[in-house]
Amino acid sequence: MRNDLDGLSLLGNAARVPCSYDPSLLEAFANRHQERDYWVTFTCPEFTTLCPKTGQPDFATLTIRYIPAKRLVESKSLKLYLFGFRNHGDFHEDVVNVVYDDLVKLLKPRYMEVFGKFAARGGITIDPFVNGGVGAKYRRLAAQRFAAWQGVRP
Repeated sequence: MRNDLDGLSLLGNAARVPCSYDPSLLEAFANRHQERDYWVTFTCPEFTTLCPKTGQPDFATLTIRYIPAKRLVESKSLKLYLFGFRNHGDFHEDVVNVVYDDLVKLLKPRYMEVFGKFAARGGITIDPFVNGGVGAKYRRLAAQRFAAWQGVRP
């Protein structure tokens, strides 16, 4: 068994599904391939949050994509963290930015992007996208992907 995973408390253990947004659920482990760039992509096709005004549910496919530096997010902790939004009221744009901020704080990745493809409500969709990178190379990547995102879904 790997000793570098000792800090993970959720993986391999029974966990209760959270009832509310809780960024402290997020856990990370060491990236054993720090010498190279590679993409990590999570797709959550059943993401749910609530409208902060009406309390009605909003459904989305949430895509999180990043180039790790020293740490990777543990997927079970991410799943539980995302479950916590089911009873959390926030606008689509806010939710995408909150997820981005929480993961950047935890991981300090080279590059990260979060895209929310929300189901239509009232005849329109809202598809927020946020990204960013650290260092000149990854800031250029962020600018290129942000510019290319116009009209194209990541």
